[in-house]
Amino acid sequence: MKELWTLFWIFARIGAFTFGGGYAMLPMLQKEIVEKYGWATEEEIMDYYAVGQCTPGVIAVNTSTFIGYKRKGIIGGIVATLGMTFPSLIVITLIASALQSFNDNPIIQHAFAGVRVVVAVLVANVVVKMLKTAIIDWVGIVLFTAALIVGLLFDISPIYIIIGSALTGIISKKIGGVKSL
Repeated sequence: MKELWTLFWIFARIGAFTFGGGYAMLPMLQKEIVEKYGWATEEEIMDYYAVGQCTPGVIAVNTSTFIGYKRKGIIGGIVATLGMTFPSLIVITLIASALQSFNDNPIIQHAFAGVRVVVAVLVANVVVKMLKTAIIDWVGIVLFTAALIVGLLFDISPIYIIIGSALTGIISKKIGGVKSL
């Protein structure tokens, strides 16, 4: 029961103290789950992010579900998901009831503009950390470059990019002989 409460509390804190959507929560997930509690490795958390991106729903909610399930099975997945979504539910309800009266306020508009900048920095920080552990060989460099180009230049779903990258990873492993950097 104590670990279920811990799961709920950790994900409720992450959900309450991060702004900007699922990607903005990634640095806090990384710090809490990998660094502080050791509930997942760098590689596992990256796999959760990838699968969370491919499945319906918000990436942070999906990731919390995976981690909760890994720790305590189905009930752990449910508790972690409730923890992640509970603060948002409260905050959204409060904001929705008051937003119309503050929507045109320049101070609120500037505050949101400042938050967006910080969220972009937090997401960039996670990307840099992920790159350090994800690109370990020449296949990784090629996949990164190809996925970046395809993602930026073409209107293709991230699911197809991830599936293509997964298949390329499998094929490169079967062929063998890929040398680490």
